[in-house]
Amino acid sequence: MTALAAAASTTLTSCSVPAPRRTGPVADPAPGMPIATSRRAQLMQILAHPDDDLYFMNPDAQQILDSGVPLVCVYVTAGEHNGMNHIPGRDDAPADKGAYSSARHQGLRQAYASLLGLDKFTEWQKGVATLRGDRRAEINTLADGNRRVELIFLNLAMHAPRRWMALPSLWHDRALSVRTAIADDSPVRRADNYDYDELIDVLVGLMERYRPTVIHTLDPDPDIQFSDEATRKRDSEQPGFSDHADHTAVASFSWAAMVRWVAESTKDGGGIPAFVATAFRGYYNRHWPKNLPQQVIERKAANLVPYGGDPDWECGNSGGCGDYNVGGGRPLTNKKGWVRSTHHRYPGPRPAVATDLDGRLVAYGVLGLRAVRWRETERGSGIWGEPDDLGGGPLAPALGTTALSDGRRLIFALRFSGISGHRGGNSREIVLLEQRTPGGEFHAWRGLGNPERSDGRGRRIGVPVAVAAPDGQVHLFVRNADKGVSTRVRDANGGWSTWRALDGDAEVQDGLTTLVDGAGRIHVFGTGHDTVHHWAQDARGGPLHHRPADRLPAAVDRPAALVGADGTVQLMYRAEAPWKREGPADARGSAAPGTVVFTADGKRLAGIRFDGYGPLDAVAAPEAAGARGPKSAGPRGHAVVGRDLHGRIQVHHNGRLLTRTTGPMSLDAPAPVITGGGPTVVGMGPDAYPWSWSPRPGTAG
Repeated sequence: MTALAAAASTTLTSCSVPAPRRTGPVADPAPGMPIATSRRAQLMQILAHPDDDLYFMNPDAQQILDSGVPLVCVYVTAGEHNGMNHIPGRDDAPADKGAYSSARHQGLRQAYASLLGLDKFTEWQKGVATLRGDRRAEINTLADGNRRVELIFLNLAMHAPRRWMALPSLWHDRALSVRTAIADDSPVRRADNYDYDELIDVLVGLMERYRPTVIHTLDPDPDIQFSDEATRKRDSEQPGFSDHADHTAVASFSWAAMVRWVAESTKDGGGIPAFVATAFRGYYNRHWPKNLPQQVIERKAANLVPYGGDPDWECGNSGGCGDYNVGGGRPLTNKKGWVRSTHHRYPGPRPAVATDLDGRLVAYGVLGLRAVRWRETERGSGIWGEPDDLGGGPLAPALGTTALSDGRRLIFALRFSGISGHRGGNSREIVLLEQRTPGGEFHAWRGLGNPERSDGRGRRIGVPVAVAAPDGQVHLFVRNADKGVSTRVRDANGGWSTWRALDGDAEVQDGLTTLVDGAGRIHVFGTGHDTVHHWAQDARGGPLHHRPADRLPAAVDRPAALVGADGTVQLMYRAEAPWKREGPADARGSAAPGTVVFTADGKRLAGIRFDGYGPLDAVAAPEAAGARGPKSAGPRGHAVVGRDLHGRIQVHHNGRLLTRTTGPMSLDAPAPVITGGGPTVVGMGPDAYPWSWSPRPGTAG
């Protein structure tokens, strides 16, 4: 047998001469392209392994499914690992990769049947899907009324003799291809090979076939995180980064596929596919305070019980009845704590909301990886017109925005300036879109660079947040690779300073909060491991300095900030519930559902009745913002928005708690605004279109 034939017979193959890279369409950041909106909601999730969705994308995915949106899950690897389907308390059976892959597929069928409210052993329709390049994948379909789930198993091998981590190698190395694994009981009986471009092409083809309006991926740029070596190996984290290497590789392929899908769709004047994307953190969850309350954790963990299955079940699948080491109470007792949080890689309100000169609301968001603008059709109507394409893509999902003193709007975004494997460009940058005139059109996009000097570190920066000061300056902040905060400042004449890191030995999660206090001073807050870190100006116009830490308990998500009636800065957030850690590697815990309120210097204030989970956002009425003294609107001009324990949006305003019970569900965190008629909440629905809710006393939805 020749060396080339021997290489081709292994799961992961290589060629002596790398094939030329195929040049495909590239992203065009120019604005003004047509947008192909259908308003037909469809959720697509792209996973590395069976169970990634259950651990990291719920409760978000379950809520979308429960709202009637069809779901398609694409599992890139076979999940076969070493072929050992470990049964706790029993001796291991001989390794069998085909059986273990099949058992994990059966576990997913059991889990999603249960999620649909059906018996876990409900029979699915099994078939073979033909993909781009004449490749084949197993497809499982189950429908219940207007709800539908499809599971697509590409089944690329996780490991191979020459490369232990097959998918990361496929992303990085030009001369490789990965062979698929055959699962027991699968209707697919022929193995295929995938190289880098072929995997992206298959993902693009699936996007084009399903036309998703929401795409869920894993984290393409995990934190630089150094656990001790024993913890890292036990948690299956890649060296130096807070996630499994397969998660990062599959997320990178997913985002590269989204970029190519948009480029293909618009290449000859076609419309931008109207979708929104959310990337979810993975093993990162163990490193930070847990952000789900116990009630939500138990519902989330319950979905892993039928996935884990039981070797004594009679499910009719020869390979096994689930991933046996995952079911039962083990997700709740596992000290890694992955199930106890759901973190978005690019957090922030979606969309960002402002008020136009004529009083109409304007929403800025990311659609098809590009910035867009929606306007209300009439002032106070709550009806949104078609989106205007502002270009700039490919962009991360959350935008930062602020307004200059003359009313002109600045839009900031995190741009994927390069995302390609094979040691190609893989870089990120902060970009700016500046309005020419108040309420008018915009200048061309401008790059503001990256606070990090290398692409590897530059991928780890966070989403931008910005605030305009009364002295005419604009302060831009991003979380940097060291998990501190970096800033650039725009002077009153439009010139920008260089990037600099704020002082203080602080590590914070992404999702910064900024505001201007009653004295015109800038404040920035970020939630750390044990406290909420705080930077502020000593005097208006001066530099920001880190305030003493440990005055505030840690938040589990981005805190909301307001200026109180007496001019003090107030923070509202949820903290971790008290619990006893059994050791330094014990990452269990949960969030307390209630909301705490503190002044910025650590004084606890009376809380508000606002049980739930997830980040909070707050807004003051324009006439109350920054006001001081007893004659200001004070708390009566404030509105706080967030989710209740069932994921519904609720608003606290004028001492009342109002819950939204009708209309499309909300993706991510909605944005509040206060107009003359009271608070309005603007969110993004699963049809990739904004919705408005203007609760009034005596209403519930």
